[in-house]
Amino acid sequence: MPMDNLSGLGSRPSQRLSIVVPCYNEEALLEETILRLRRFCQEISDLRVEMIFVDDGSRDQTRQILKNHALQDPRIKVLGFARNFGHQIALTAGMDFAQGDAVVLMDADLQDPLEVIPEMVAKWREGFDVVYGTRTRRAGEPLFKLVTAHWFYRLFNRFADLTIPPDTGDFRLMSRAVVDVLKTMPERHRFVRGLVSWVGFQQIALPYERAERLAGMSHYSFPQMVRFAFDGIFSFSTKPLQISFLFGLWFLVLALAASGFALHLFFFKKMGLEGWMILMIALLFIGGVQLITVGLLGEYVARIYNEVKGRPLYVVQEHLGFSNIEEPST
Repeated sequence: MPMDNLSGLGSRPSQRLSIVVPCYNEEALLEETILRLRRFCQEISDLRVEMIFVDDGSRDQTRQILKNHALQDPRIKVLGFARNFGHQIALTAGMDFAQGDAVVLMDADLQDPLEVIPEMVAKWREGFDVVYGTRTRRAGEPLFKLVTAHWFYRLFNRFADLTIPPDTGDFRLMSRAVVDVLKTMPERHRFVRGLVSWVGFQQIALPYERAERLAGMSHYSFPQMVRFAFDGIFSFSTKPLQISFLFGLWFLVLALAASGFALHLFFFKKMGLEGWMILMIALLFIGGVQLITVGLLGEYVARIYNEVKGRPLYVVQEHLGFSNIEEPST
């Protein structure tokens, strides 16, 4: 889609870029992050930049640091959640409040380099609505995380009803048209990169090397990563249910075949039916398959339950730097 249709402003300096940065207990690196972002804003002369920091219920001094900087720099805006709602919800809140003609999503740890953003802007001005970063190298990350991330994208694309480009994260630029569509999608179990792929529009990859984390450690634990992967698959695919049905059908065929074989031995070979241990193993195995199937059903039912309650995605306890703005309906 031509960019003139999005903002009607061409490449004039009156265009606005929003940078959304979710934060959770980032006091160890936040000062450096803000310093680099402010320096980056000074280097961009043809865009008006707003920086939206979303404090996701931090328990350290993250919010106070953000508020101090927001009072000094009108480009810095702060959303403070009433509690921790999660990384994907924080990204969603930032998009809800962003006013830019284009919106960039990035993390506070500066693993996604700011130097890539001008390249994203250039691609946006060429007419692309989504410019997503593709990691060619991930410095400083353990082998386990690299392997699991590699296989997650391959498995997701096999199971899901859409395709997510491999080795991508949430670091991306989106046009106002894309952001406006995402704001109409209030589902609770957020998988932002999947939602962006789902909406379509013209998208292009931008390869880059991911840097090491500036300080501290990742706040994503292994259980959280597993839950995040489940959210992605269950939000965009019903194939797990289909697979459980095929498992059930397969074991039904095996059971019928085994019953026929046993009857053949009993009536034609005059052999007694023994083997209680094999029977118990079979029962335990089939029972396990049934429990897995029920668990899969439970995952989908739980998502329906959470959606129909109609609770807001997040609760903003305070915001700073926003003028004449109402909190978006969530």
